[in-house]
Amino acid sequence: MKVVILAGGLGTRISEETQVKPKPMIVIGERPILWHIMKIYSHYGFREFIICLGYKGNLIKEYFANYLLNESDVTLDFTKKNNLRYHHSNHEPWRITLVDTGSDSMTGGRVKRIQKHVGDETFLLTYGDGVSNVNIGELVNFHRSHGKSATVTAVQPAGRFGSLSIGTGSQVQQFNEKPRGDGGWVNGGFFVMEPSVFDTIEGDATIFEKEPLEQLARSGQLHAYKHTGFWYAMDTLRDKNHLEQLWHSGNAPWKLW
Repeated sequence: MKVVILAGGLGTRISEETQVKPKPMIVIGERPILWHIMKIYSHYGFREFIICLGYKGNLIKEYFANYLLNESDVTLDFTKKNNLRYHHSNHEPWRITLVDTGSDSMTGGRVKRIQKHVGDETFLLTYGDGVSNVNIGELVNFHRSHGKSATVTAVQPAGRFGSLSIGTGSQVQQFNEKPRGDGGWVNGGFFVMEPSVFDTIEGDATIFEKEPLEQLARSGQLHAYKHTGFWYAMDTLRDKNHLEQLWHSGNAPWKLW
């Protein structure tokens, strides 16, 4: 089952980083967040990736083209024609297809453009800026159990600010540092999709979260897998710094490998 990752957006809300690199290449713990997402899927045995490129996509191509070289000790012998030899290479068992899905395409348009690479198979889909400890194996089993066209992972992100429980006389009865939000479920990515989903996408201008998902919901073809564990999307520099702190604490919840 192939994993499709949306990695072509502009990332304007974290422009401090995206002026020089695409958002999925923002580094968390010396690795791009895209690498972290791929490691999550790889942990569950899903190791064939289709990455939808757009803004500064050449930098993602260069990263993976040079991945083995940068992750290995090497010997360069200029006296020979094949002069590069790897030692103890730390490579991943990944097959990666990098697809230019257009600089101005919307999320739906990017998905539509990789249809030929997916073919007539169930596929996984997620965003290139969110990490989670969602159990991908259980997610896929849930999708298969209901037999519909699509599954979205539903999450309840933590509130940004602490909350107060105030009793009579202005006494604070309870303080919660970062409680869950308002109790509503939101789209956390980590989709499972049947190829029939491509039929709901018109073209490059289609926003996947609008008409395609709304149409699937209206027709009863979209089910939600409720994930109550860790999930975090990197949208701002503050979010990036938070993920960095978690990683360097040695207790990053999404590090399943």
